[in-house]
Amino acid sequence: MSVVKVHKKGIIALPKSVRERAGIKEGMLLVVEVKDGRLILSPLDLWERIWSCCSGSAEEAELELDREEAEREEEREGRWKR
Repeated sequence: MSVVKVHKKGIIALPKSVRERAGIKEGMLLVVEVKDGRLILSPLDLWERIWSCCSGSAEEAELELDREEAEREEEREGRWKR
């Protein structure tokens, strides 16, 4: 077990031994969750997140992602028109 201090703006430094055991490398993105009052840090696998959202071929996945992006763009434009 390690003890860390919370600094300004909630910044914490994970000890090297913890990072090594968890496989956390500099620049990685981590998902932070709170469950039953505990913080859970998990690596964010962007490739898995992108490809698991879609089924079928890479072309189908690309089309699905394009549709989602177009929907978000329409939502943004709708907010500006108000």
